[in-house]
Order: sequence, then C-alpha cells, then structure tokens
Amino acid sequence: MKPAMNYGRLLCVLVLLPALCHSQDPFTPSRATYYGSPDCYGTPTGACGYGEYGRTVNDGYVTGVSRLYRNGAGCGACYRVRCTKPQCTGEGAYVVVTDYGEGDRTDFILSPRAYAKMAQPDEYQTKQLFAYGVVEVEFRRVPCRFPGYNLVVKVNEHSKYPNYLAIVILYVGGTYDITAVEYWQEDQEWKPMRRVYGAVFDTRSPPSGDVNLRFQVSWSTGANWVQPKDPLPRDWKAGATYDSQIQLN
Repeated sequence: MKPAMNYGRLLCVLVLLPALCHSQDPFTPSRATYYGSPDCYGTPTGACGYGEYGRTVNDGYVTGVSRLYRNGAGCGACYRVRCTKPQCTGEGAYVVVTDYGEGDRTDFILSPRAYAKMAQPDEYQTKQLFAYGVVEVEFRRVPCRFPGYNLVVKVNEHSKYPNYLAIVILYVGGTYDITAVEYWQEDQEWKPMRRVYGAVFDTRSPPSGDVNLRFQVSWSTGANWVQPKDPLPRDWKAGATYDSQIQLN
C-alpha cells in the first residue's frame, strides 16, 4: 500500500460494488443529547479506536451511538440527524459515528458542534437547544462522503513490530460497513483478524514479509471482499497510515 500522504492522487481503485438504492430511507424517531468537549469537537479516546481522526473527521461533526454501534461494525457510519423543536432547522446535522455512548433513551450523543448544527443559525436559538439537554430527533443513514480520500489503513499505535499488528480502517465511503478483515498467510490461505473493539482489528501472528489484506464490505442486502492493490510493506510501522487506493462510493 502507498503511504497515506498520497491519498489525494487521482490514481485509485474505484470499487464497483452492487449499486445501492440511495432513494432516502424514511426518518426514524429517536432522542439525542451532547457531551462536553473543551473545543466542541469529538474525542480522540472514543470506543471506535480512531484516535485523533475520531476527534476531527467531518470537521468535528461526530457522534457516539448506542444500538447503532453494532459491536463496532457501526463505526464510521454517517447519519442525518435533525431535531423537532421550534429552534431546529429542517436540515439538521450530518454526523459520523466515532464512539459508543448511552444516554437517557438516546440513540445519539453528539459532539457540541454537531448538536449546535441542528439549531437555527441564531445564538439565542442555539442556547435554548442546549438548555433542553435531551431533544426528540429523527434520523436516517446517509452515504459517507470524504472528497479527496481513499480508504486508509492505519497501523494502531499499540502494534509491536514484527509480532503484533493492529489496524483501523478510515474513510469508509458510501453506506458500507467493514465487517471482517483477513490477511494472506505464508501457508497460502486467508487468516481472519480479530475485531478487538470498534474499528480495530488485530493479529498476533502477522506475516514476516509484506502484509496482503482484504476487507469484507457489507451493506443492507449483501457483502463482498475487496483487496488493496498493494500490501502493507514488510517494515510497517506503528502509527503509520497507508493509502489502500480503494474508493467506496
């Protein structure tokens, strides 16, 4: 795989999975609240394992979820969330799931930026919305869009070369979930990586050479395996990011 510094290049693998119907699912009623943040962005310690990406992706319009977390498979999913108070806009907030969180019968615990985005563009209306603490909302899943980014593989900082490899998948576009990851072992077979938590997958027996990976991409009616053109280099490094040259749309 190429170092992620190259993910802005036009050369990429456009994965043509079966066309999904984006005819807008109906909104589902629920409740939402927000969590404290010193800069109104997300948290780098979220349960999806994203680190700093989980704080700043989508310009900090992020959320923790409860039942939508789905044992980590829901990490990275995108939703349109709008509240129903007079202080709210019809558009609401477009958010990315980066954490797990349970509130007072809520599906969403939004970053302050995302919560404020649901309000009318008026300081008084925004303050009123925050004063409620918990609000009735409606939501639906929408395609994720990350212009200029391919799917990126990050080697988790807790990896220990060469005996322990953990990865996290970033910038998953469309309405797809990464439900499994496998690597090609020297004995000529695909081996599953374990989902540790959130979007983090690991193995305690990584190959000694280049690491060929493949990802199971799932959607509402099926699943497919996709494979990056290039492997992780044999000298992979903890904390490094690698461009898969795959785009999911």
